[in-house]
Amino acid sequence: MASANDPFQFQEFEDNNLLATDKDSAAINIDDDFINQKSPSDLASNLDDEDPMAENDNAKLLSGEKKSIPFWTFEYYQQFFDVDTRRVKERIIGSVLPWPGKNFIHVYLRKNPDLYGPFWICTTLVFAIAISGNISTFLVNLGKPEYKYTPEFGKVTIAATAIFSYAWLVPLAVWGFLLWRNNKILNLVSYSFMEIVCVYGYSLSIYIPAVVVWILPYEWVRWLSIVVALCLSGSVLVITFWPAVRDDQPKMIAAVMSAIVVFNVLLAVGCKAYFFSKPEPVPEPVKLITTAQVLPHT
Repeated sequence: MASANDPFQFQEFEDNNLLATDKDSAAINIDDDFINQKSPSDLASNLDDEDPMAENDNAKLLSGEKKSIPFWTFEYYQQFFDVDTRRVKERIIGSVLPWPGKNFIHVYLRKNPDLYGPFWICTTLVFAIAISGNISTFLVNLGKPEYKYTPEFGKVTIAATAIFSYAWLVPLAVWGFLLWRNNKILNLVSYSFMEIVCVYGYSLSIYIPAVVVWILPYEWVRWLSIVVALCLSGSVLVITFWPAVRDDQPKMIAAVMSAIVVFNVLLAVGCKAYFFSKPEPVPEPVKLITTAQVLPHT
């Protein structure tokens, strides 16, 4: 038999006493370890949870509510400049190479219009028209002894007024008309004002290379580039706005489509006629009549 002092002898412990003596120490150790294992981010999150303002912001984000920004503030227009270079390139290519059945708004904008691309396209077109117009005038009058070249800086102001008026006022008129017709006929497709401005801005990108071609003092080259630019730019606009008016009355459809095409033609032809001088025909050499030819022979 094992002795009373045998260390390998099984002994029975009283559970109640053991739990009573070690309960507090075990709980304290667990709590200390849990606190020590917490990271600073966890502690910061606990502080945020206690903040009532943070709880309100989280509740708004989870519920899908967005803070409404007035349109006259800078923050409202800042969101339309949040676009990357790849997206701008895709939209420029889509406006230069339109394809039947590809609506520019549905394919490229995806409810996310931007003002970055239209703004720089219009600005580039303004300077391209002014610079190309000055170069064209210089080339037309080159070789004339009485001609003295002076840069016409006023063309920049006139070009900016024409381009930006077309890029903003015409979309405003189209948006107002579509909104009015949408109230009359409920099943019409509706576009926002920024989407229409974005379409018109990108549709002007084809005119930048066309304006550079207008430097050449050949009328047939200029008119050929005008026709090509009008066809491409007009196709983008017609394909985009056709779904918005196709269910309307035939007279309204003809009026809207005609107005869109006419304003586009007026912009191109007006810029060509005002900023680019027509080359003057070369005068025929004057034949000099000598006195011997006038006096009769005796």
